Amino acid sequence: MMTDWIATRAEGLQRLADFAPRMGRRYANGRNTDFGPGAHKAVSVLSPYVRRRLVLEPEVVAAALDAHGLEQAEKFVQEVVWRGYFKGWLERRPQVWDSYVQGLHGDLAVLERDRRLRRDVERAMDGQTGLACFDAWAKELVETGYLHNHARMWFGSIWIFTLGLPWRLGADFFYRHLLDGDAASNTLGWRWVAGLHTRGKPYPARADNITTFTNGRFRPRPSDLAEVTEGLEATEPEGLPAVLPLRTIVSPDPAKPSVLLITDEDCRVEDFDTSMRDLRGAATLAASHLRSPLPVSDLVAHFEQDALADAAARLGRPVAALRANDPDLLADWAARSGASQIVTPYVTRGPLFDWLEEARPYLDARGITLAEWRRDWDSAIWPHATAGFFKVKQQIPRILHKTGLM
Repeated sequence: MMTDWIATRAEGLQRLADFAPRMGRRYANGRNTDFGPGAHKAVSVLSPYVRRRLVLEPEVVAAALDAHGLEQAEKFVQEVVWRGYFKGWLERRPQVWDSYVQGLHGDLAVLERDRRLRRDVERAMDGQTGLACFDAWAKELVETGYLHNHARMWFGSIWIFTLGLPWRLGADFFYRHLLDGDAASNTLGWRWVAGLHTRGKPYPARADNITTFTNGRFRPRPSDLAEVTEGLEATEPEGLPAVLPLRTIVSPDPAKPSVLLITDEDCRVEDFDTSMRDLRGAATLAASHLRSPLPVSDLVAHFEQDALADAAARLGRPVAALRANDPDLLADWAARSGASQIVTPYVTRGPLFDWLEEARPYLDARGITLAEWRRDWDSAIWPHATAGFFKVKQQIPRILHKTGLM
């Protein structure tokens, strides 16, 4: 099993360099095949590093372009941009995240009361359904913190349509265990499979597709899987919420006494101007436990811990270690440091954003502003992330020009 994750920028850059020769036609031809744990050689497995920006999306795209050019590396570049598209889409429709959180609490309450549902969900998470492919993926996820993207789609489809389980409980299972899990990719990926993202177009897990793209490792019968004829769009008859403008951020004021906050939303704080006139201190903020009301995988927690430690070491100054528990503790740390401003890389919609919103009244009470930096990569993609991916895909050459990659 592939559990030797090293959560450092140096490790991420080494993996990037090792995979760069395969980012062209080899990736395009082999990316859909799930060869199983320890054998994911046709895909980069860089997502845990990119998710925390130990390795940056522009760095990954630049490596692909340098090695293969845009035409040869088109499929790989699109997959990197897709993550930005999902993040931007959720930024433009934050109501979808709020609905997921509320719905999950409701599903967990039902799970507590419904013994039969609880038994079925536990069997699915433990890999005890009797469906060999699904059970193997459940165990791989828990044991390694990773699943091939195609396996994630099959797993989600089987969870929803064959096993008939609530989609949010499946999304929560993924979010608690995926090293690369983020609110946007995870929530919208499950919604896409369910036919809620691209309305009325659910993703069907088909026996022949699984046999072909697991290289014959699994051979389910067609009768093992539900025939998917419609998605869950009837559960949201109001349709998708309106697209909102990107939220306004407060830019850091270099004249204010400040403290720097490092989260696993972005572990490359040295890219930003931290040479403020009056920087009083810095801290890491552990927040992976916020992903779910249920316990989050130790693999996820340890990867976050090591990624934050690596970011702190690269900063080259004393860094405190905070945990996102009582929001008042953040305000207390900043106030004790004599700061009137906390600066941090942009925090996208998700559990950490929600926690920081809870902290705002405490910060306001002490006269402390929360200021953010937003990366050019995000600013180039997010304005186009208002509908399906095709709209963003058309803009990829322009995005690459705008971010200096072409």
